[in-house]
Amino acid sequence: MSETTAPTGTPTTSTAPAGPHTGRARAARVALRTVQVLLALFYGIASALPKLIAHPAAVESFDRIGWGSGAMYTIGALELAGAVALLVPVLQSVAAIALSALMVGAFIVQLTAFDGQNAATPVILIVPLTLIAWTRRTHNADLLRLLRRR
Repeated sequence: MSETTAPTGTPTTSTAPAGPHTGRARAARVALRTVQVLLALFYGIASALPKLIAHPAAVESFDRIGWGSGAMYTIGALELAGAVALLVPVLQSVAAIALSALMVGAFIVQLTAFDGQNAATPVILIVPLTLIAWTRRTHNADLLRLLRRR
């Protein structure tokens, strides 16, 4: 038998883990999932809830920009829907894109109606949303398959 060939039937073992379940990849998945949960909590509780219960601060903000309660409830509902969708695997990427679009609008409103007072907040939120949208983009094909079946 040649020195360059292994005998047949001899199992080859590797001590290095292979595939997507390596320690680093697992840590990245856990970190991304943690960010998604934190963002979902933020959008659901800190952002949507005050709008949906007509908290005086939210009412005042929407009155100041002249949009009224209809816009406040609509944006609150969109934020709540986005928060829930961030936790649904097939909707994660789309939810992150939609919430990013809302944040672009929030940024513009902060600059124009509130003199840039809190304009950094929506920009900061766009960063992890973009990461989620990009990382979870493979779920978009699953979503399209589900929609085409109907």
